[in-house]
Amino acid sequence: MSTDLTVLLVVAAVLVAATLAVAVALLIRLVRTRNALRRAGLPIERQWVFWGAIAYLVLPTDLVPDPVYLDDIGVLLLALRSLRSAADRPSAPGG
Repeated sequence: MSTDLTVLLVVAAVLVAATLAVAVALLIRLVRTRNALRRAGLPIERQWVFWGAIAYLVLPTDLVPDPVYLDDIGVLLLALRSLRSAADRPSAPGG
């Protein structure tokens, strides 16, 4: 194997590992946000967003093949943003 090919494979492996680490970190943040909302007594009206993001991350069918986790990161970021916006909104009176 040539040196150029070895360097290319190492760089590709590092990039894949970095995007996987970002996806896992976002998944942990998403789960912590959901748990914080539940502990605070806020109704989580967007349960489907949470479970949809989790399913998209673990299911083998993706828009982009799984060695590139950019689509998974995008879905997790959207779900996290959706849960955070639900937490920032004031709750309705009487409920």
